[in-house]
Amino acid sequence: MTGASGATAQSASARRASNHPPALRPDAHTVARILAAALVCGAAVLLFAVHVRPWGYLPLLAGVALAFAVDRALAKDLTLIAVGQLIISAISLKADLSDGGMLRFTVALSLAVLVPWALAKYWLGHGAVRFPMFTGKRWSRAQWIYLGVVIVAGYLILPFYFIGSGAYQNWPTLDGDGDIARLFVGVNAVGIWDELFFICTVFALLMRHFPMWLANVLQATVFVSFLWELGYREWGPLLTIPFALVQAWIFSRFKSLPYVVAVHLLFDAVVFAVLVHAHHPELLDIFITAP
Repeated sequence: MTGASGATAQSASARRASNHPPALRPDAHTVARILAAALVCGAAVLLFAVHVRPWGYLPLLAGVALAFAVDRALAKDLTLIAVGQLIISAISLKADLSDGGMLRFTVALSLAVLVPWALAKYWLGHGAVRFPMFTGKRWSRAQWIYLGVVIVAGYLILPFYFIGSGAYQNWPTLDGDGDIARLFVGVNAVGIWDELFFICTVFALLMRHFPMWLANVLQATVFVSFLWELGYREWGPLLTIPFALVQAWIFSRFKSLPYVVAVHLLFDAVVFAVLVHAHHPELLDIFITAP
């Protein structure tokens, strides 16, 4: 029995090393592994969306503890995801364009990426958390077309969402050109960070242990919860859930950080323009779907 269990563990480790996660089996061990990951990622709903602290830390810690009981390799990677969430939860994610607010965001979000990256590289000794800049492949025609689709979809949907639902009020009022410039920097900086943390860190770590579809659902839970606290409320999840899922799928398909960042920043360019227009209707009055 012990020999079979050891062989299974060695086989799972070998599959992880070769970027092939262990297959999902209909047994208690697999259920426990999935439950552990669901607790860690689901804690984001309490920490960021519902904003129940410190109770939100309980499923985070319970998930890591359960993982250590059933799969130590998974537990170590879930620890990295938990550490990232703990760092993020140290600040309020409400949009804040003040000097102090932007400094808090910069420090906390930077550490939320750098600490898991350093732990993965120097503690765990694997390169799962990486930021692939050069794939050696040119973007295909379909990829370029999709960039255009993102712009058109954002142009048509985002004004109706932000202005029609009143979600734009979750962002600070823009008093002058200085605040508009700060909003531009903040929207784009957080957009880039989203891909570094949710895709290159959370999703990449989960992909070592689960099939793509399951890793995607788990990372999207964290991604969408973060965006909710940031300001994408009301019926925002109808937009952010598919966006998070598609971004991870694109990354798993093309392994290109610049491409997912390009998609995100094009979308965020429209977000920025809509927020400016919502607060100052005389500016950027170009949206045909604005209520």
